[in-house]
Amino acid sequence: MGRPTLVLVTGPAGSGKTTLAYAIGAALGCPVVSRDAIKEGMAAAEPGFVAAVGDPLTRRTYGAFFASLDLLLRAEVTTVAEAAFQHRLWTQGLALVDGLADLKIVRCQLDAEQARARMQLRRAEQPTRTAHADIEHLAAADAFVPLSLDAPTLDVDTADGYRPDLATVAAFCRH
Repeated sequence: MGRPTLVLVTGPAGSGKTTLAYAIGAALGCPVVSRDAIKEGMAAAEPGFVAAVGDPLTRRTYGAFFASLDLLLRAEVTTVAEAAFQHRLWTQGLALVDGLADLKIVRCQLDAEQARARMQLRRAEQPTRTAHADIEHLAAADAFVPLSLDAPTLDVDTADGYRPDLATVAAFCRH
């Protein structure tokens, strides 16, 4: 039996974590489980849904997200997981998959002003963003607390491309 790797891609809203997560998934040849994509799919099934910080749909997203990770990791599938992973609900959820995989953490970093600009742009360009309370996250962009676990961690500056570059990030995730 093999042992998969779980790559956690984390960072504040607007930091580029979704884009980087899918790039890592493509480089490694493995699936990406995105918290935002799960929530957007749930919102699509609930006409008239209005997003707010801590809304019931957001809370349900945690269960679906971690159940997806559990399923893939138990099947020994190396997986990239993308979410903020900031508060106690996320760390509690990570405890559910503890021991199922080798853990790697990739933390996206970007200054708060550039993150705000990205959030405003994607809100205007992506209709599915209505599933998220992006406006509230704009106000809290300075308050993000990075994920800190006892696992190999790589900080990636996402302001203009990736520093370190994607090949280096992928190599970190492989080894």
